[in-house]
Parts: sequence; C-alpha cells; structure tokens
Amino acid sequence: MSIVVRYFDNATTSWPKPEPVLRTLARFLEGASGAPRRPGHRLAQLTWEAVERARARLAALFGVHDPRRVVFTTSGTDALNLAIKGLLGSGDHAVTTVLEHAAVRRPLRALEMVGVSTTVVRVDPRGIVDPDDVERAFRPNTRLVVVSHASAVTGTVQPVREIAERAHAHGVLVLVDAGQTAGVLPFTLEELDADLVALSGHKWLLGPPGTGALLLGPRLELSELTPLREGATASELAEGTRPWSLPERYEAGTPNSVGIAALGAALEWRAAVGPEALAERLQQLTFRLLRGLARIPGVELLGGCEHAGRVPIVSCLVQGWRPQELSDALERCYGILCAAGFHGAADACRALGAFPYGTVRLSPGWSTSEEDVDRVVEAIAELARQPGRVD
Repeated sequence: MSIVVRYFDNATTSWPKPEPVLRTLARFLEGASGAPRRPGHRLAQLTWEAVERARARLAALFGVHDPRRVVFTTSGTDALNLAIKGLLGSGDHAVTTVLEHAAVRRPLRALEMVGVSTTVVRVDPRGIVDPDDVERAFRPNTRLVVVSHASAVTGTVQPVREIAERAHAHGVLVLVDAGQTAGVLPFTLEELDADLVALSGHKWLLGPPGTGALLLGPRLELSELTPLREGATASELAEGTRPWSLPERYEAGTPNSVGIAALGAALEWRAAVGPEALAERLQQLTFRLLRGLARIPGVELLGGCEHAGRVPIVSCLVQGWRPQELSDALERCYGILCAAGFHGAADACRALGAFPYGTVRLSPGWSTSEEDVDRVVEAIAELARQPGRVD
C-alpha cells in the first residue's frame, strides 16, 4: 500500500507550487521568452515586460514606492551577500545576532579577513533578541545591523522595528533577512523601518528556485552599496559606460527571467487568493501543530508553544531520537517530509540547546490540511513511545 506524502518542509522551499507558477514556467521554457531587453525584438520585449511586472508586484506587496529599488537576485543568500559585501569595508563594524542564517554569518566572517569587525548579540531563552543588547553593541564605526525578521529554527518573530529605531538614532543602516517572513507575515519596508530587506522567492512567496530580491529603502544612497558584479544589463549602454541607474547597477548579466516570470505568477495568484487569508490559515495550522505536539510526553518545543509572534515553523526535540533519525523514520514509515539538522543556523541551535544534532523542523504550507497536521502529531506521538533508539 502506497504512503500518502505529507510535505512539512516549506521553510526550506515551498511545495507544491500553485498551478499558475507551473504554467508560466512551462510557457517560458517552451520558447515564449528571450533574454529580457528593452528595446529588443518581440520575445525580448515580452520577457522584459514579465520581469518588470514581477518587480512591480513585489514593490506593491512590500511598500517599495519606486519599483526600480527592487533588485532581483538568484536567492535570499545572493541578496544578503550583495547587501553585506556591498556595504561593508575595511574598518567598518557590524552588529548581528546569534540567530542568523549562514547566509549572514559566513559573508561577515569572510569580511573579517579584510578588516571588518562583527559583534554577535545573544538571545533570551525564548530565542528573542533584546533591542537594548543590540544598541549596547554599537561602536563609533558601526555601519550595519543585520537581523532576521524571524528565526529559521524556531519561527520566532524578532522586534525588528525597535532594533531599527535604535540603529537609526546612531546613524547605522539596517539589513533585515526576511527569508522566513516574506509571503507569510504582512509587512512593508516602512513598517520595519528597514534600509534593506533580503527576500527568498522560493519559500513563502511560492516562486521557483533561483529567485530572490533585495529591497532598497529610500534612505539608502546608491553610492553606499557597491555592486558585486558588472557587465551587460537589460538596458543597452555604450562600452566603457558604468550603469549607475536602478536596477541595472545591481543586475548585470542575463537574469533568471523564466523564474522571475513564474515568481510574478505566484504573486498574482497570492493576490487573487488573498494574502491575509493565506496567512491566517497558516497561523491556524501552526497553532494546531503546536498544541498537538505540546501534549506528547518527551517532546520539547523550541521557542515555546505559543503560536502568536511566530511564522509557520515548529522545531522540536524528541527524547530518545536524534533529529535526523526521527526525520528518516517519519518519511519511511509515515510519508512525512520535514527538515532535520541546523537549518543553516548552527549558532542558533547551539544557543537554544539543540547542539550538536539540531532539531526536527516542521513547516506547513498553503496546501497543508488539518488532517495532515493531525497525522504528523500522531506519528511523532507513536515514535516518542519507542524509547532507546538513541544512546
């Protein structure tokens, strides 16, 4: 008898994608696209228009008043690298937190080799950053604060606006990693008071892999952010001319136009379904999952069992099981697909007491049913009653 697949790894990448995303990918891959260029031939023009529609939709969704300040990248990691490496140089100081993803930690560590210094702020037992701790870490040469909007391990939403207010009082720029909130937690740049926001297209925004964006706030001057690559752009320029206009300054080379067009289709689908309705349903599913797991003896929920102030991410430890072995058993015996390990945030796992093996992370998505959630709870309850699987 075949096992029904129940997908609970949307925090890594969303699946399945909405039908309009699949149709758009097929249409463009079958030849209804060219390299996006304006002016250009018919296919080039159509592709350019699809990219610009997606840019306008992202701008509208996140309150970016000038769509040209939406810069497409290949991923959230790419967006974070552009922001961090484009802003910081020798002698600069950055403040970040122990919660951050490797896409933040590793670029900062690489820059330490060229004279950038970093202070890492701790979190409380619930996994929340204290804005006062961030402010106390400032130095005269602090240039940037980098903070996750929500933890990739616990899903706990951080007090980003309070952090930003303190940073701006000291003339410090703020970069927000919204990889786990964009598409599931409504916000605008103004509401976050952020100068830069990095997004992933393939997670909660429901686009395909290979898509992301960096949103540039109105306070950021182009002269402050150095491009990471240079070359030809969608707008034709004379040889030797350096593009200083947006978004060309940061979009050298042929973009993933097929993926961007499909991301645009995902954004259109989300707008038609209703982002608020999607977010509310995900919150209900997360609460159902938390409530069910909290009743199982031997299960520890990281970040607590409150569903308020978190995105649809639930990390747990089960007594007697290593996370990877539990994840394997869930897939093998129950058809439940989830994530196990550090989730790109080993330091966060260490700070939250989930080291050296990490956690089992469950993240429902737009197509998850209440029955799916209940089956996950039942499966973990059954496995939790089988002690002695791990020394």
